[in-house]
Amino acid sequence: MSLRWKISATVAAVSVVVAVALSLIVHLAYARKQADDAHRLQAERIQLLLREYHRGSQPAFGSRLDDPAVPADLRAAVRGGKVATALRQTSEGTFIWAAAGTGDHVLSLRSDYRDSLGDLAALDRVLLLGSAAVVAGGTLAGIAIGARLSDRLRRAATAARHVSAGDPTVRVGAAIGGRSHDEATELAHAVDAMAGALQARLEAERRVTADIAHELRTPLTGLTTAAELLPPGRMTDIVQERTKALRALVEDVLEVARLDTATERPALSDVALGEFTTHRAAALAPDARVVVRVGTVVATDPRRLERILANLLTNATRHGRPPITVVVDGPRVTVRDRGPGFPGHLLRDGPARFRKGGDRTTPGHGLGLTIAAGQAAVLGARLTFANPREGGALATLDLAPAAGGEPSP
Repeated sequence: MSLRWKISATVAAVSVVVAVALSLIVHLAYARKQADDAHRLQAERIQLLLREYHRGSQPAFGSRLDDPAVPADLRAAVRGGKVATALRQTSEGTFIWAAAGTGDHVLSLRSDYRDSLGDLAALDRVLLLGSAAVVAGGTLAGIAIGARLSDRLRRAATAARHVSAGDPTVRVGAAIGGRSHDEATELAHAVDAMAGALQARLEAERRVTADIAHELRTPLTGLTTAAELLPPGRMTDIVQERTKALRALVEDVLEVARLDTATERPALSDVALGEFTTHRAAALAPDARVVVRVGTVVATDPRRLERILANLLTNATRHGRPPITVVVDGPRVTVRDRGPGFPGHLLRDGPARFRKGGDRTTPGHGLGLTIAAGQAAVLGARLTFANPREGGALATLDLAPAAGGEPSP
């Protein structure tokens, strides 16, 4: 249940409780006042009738002497010349009794209480209508308040998702709008402050990483040139291999730093995905098997797509086991191997830079899948990772088909 309906249900429940409580209080108070007035009026009547009886020795004005219908407790209460009243409900209806003792006799008067009950029923109808109006008004007010608060919080959640996706222009406070300074506004300002602090920290880290990588480029260029001039030998091969690996690492770090800025833009063009994947896979991983089920034309950046395929195939070759299978099915490309599968942290949190699986002896720096995911985000594609039940690792890349691109078997 959403917050809107929780607030509406709470307000409606409170309105019902308040309306019922007030109606009961009014009903009981009015019923008691009616009964007290009836008892007082009936006592005054029986006293007047008692004086008339003493004058003429005969009951008058509807009063009776020794009426057998007088309630027993009322008959006992008037012994010794006392006056008493009682309200009784019988099969014939509800009546108000008054009795007075006179010697060995009891003078009594019975009056119908139906009119008073009718007035009470009319009051109950008014209270019922008023309670219904209060509940309806309270419910509508709760819906309006809940809708406004829920809408503001929903806009705040949407803006927060944009911020977490890396959009630096979105601010939660501006997204929720409104001039009221309530808890939702305070929460929005707190989220904006946190996002600004995190963004500044990430930007500082990105600048440091990019600056370090740039500064390493110049000495690495000289080191590479010097390594190529060394005389042939085992140590020369080791130096050249390490220099090449270090240069590749610096280039990867620079690429990650550029992707972190979220300013990269793809150079889109129409690409026949089946042919493109077949040719690139043959050059990048000759042992991989390519299956084109349905070929189609996609709107993508060929250079970035090649980078993604290269990193996925390199990861399958280094960390998986053959056979490696690449399947093109429309705008979807899957790369699968028969190795131990992706580590749990990657399936749970996504690729993390400089973090590999449990086996630290395998080559690489943990940047390949990070770069592939970043390039996929630039292309507007979706890259997912899974471990099928049959074993191995499965990477799936979903691209956007080009406008008018027709699938072909």
